[in-house]
Amino acid sequence: MDMTYTLIDSGNFQKLEQVGPYRMVRPSPQAVWTPRLGEDQWNRVDARYARFSGGDGKWTFFNKKMKEQFVINYGGLNLQMDLTDFGHLGLFAEQAGNWQRIRNLSFDGSRNGREFHVLNLFAYTGGSSLAAAQGGAKVAHVDASKTSVAWARQNAELNELGSHEIRWLVEDVQKYVAREVRREKKYHGIILDPPSFGRGTKNEVWKIEEHLVPLLDGLKELLAHDFKFILLSSHSAGYTPVAMRNLLLPLIGPVPGRFIEEEMLVRERDSGRALPSGSNTWFIRD
Repeated sequence: MDMTYTLIDSGNFQKLEQVGPYRMVRPSPQAVWTPRLGEDQWNRVDARYARFSGGDGKWTFFNKKMKEQFVINYGGLNLQMDLTDFGHLGLFAEQAGNWQRIRNLSFDGSRNGREFHVLNLFAYTGGSSLAAAQGGAKVAHVDASKTSVAWARQNAELNELGSHEIRWLVEDVQKYVAREVRREKKYHGIILDPPSFGRGTKNEVWKIEEHLVPLLDGLKELLAHDFKFILLSSHSAGYTPVAMRNLLLPLIGPVPGRFIEEEMLVRERDSGRALPSGSNTWFIRD
């Protein structure tokens, strides 16, 4: 069996997935349609995650030999999977296309020995950080969760990037950006995938509707004069590709380049039917 990720079917606000050796069902609020496959396929699973009204949830295991941690290869990366209490696995499959673009842009920016610095904010388990490192970039990986940063470092080891120049930073994103502005640090690529709500290392509150615009104002000061790209992605309601383009416009100013506005999708294996999974907007300099 291929140790990778596959979306098998979706519908009734759920998704049926093959993750490495295991088949599982997890919630998917965007899957508002009817599943293609019958109940026999949906019931033939190793585990199922159900979310409660309070936001937490519970895994039910049908395969008693199932491991809660295992490794898959997806999007050009070896990734540690962990069945967390929140239903996350450590993988956002919809980001695979972004990872490839990050690799390519980092490779182009760092060729001929040039230094190419990438900042990844709300960096979680590190897929984008590792893709940038694979492309030769020097990376600052910032997340307020000590657990997530440790997980990302483990993923780096799985991809033989443990000795690569990646700064692993357990930091409140807003405070870190403010310090980098004072230090007059500059980056050639900036990646951010902010949550709707979160807390920093000292319980600092993050609300996307209140704090994203001030954060972007700070990031404008961190752009190198010859910066190459910005990637803003979101899973929050209202943050459509066009809305995020409008958020990025003040950072870009008159710099020549192109916007790429996309709905992030994961496609079912057999039908090709797309499951919407957030949005992203790129600006890539000419």
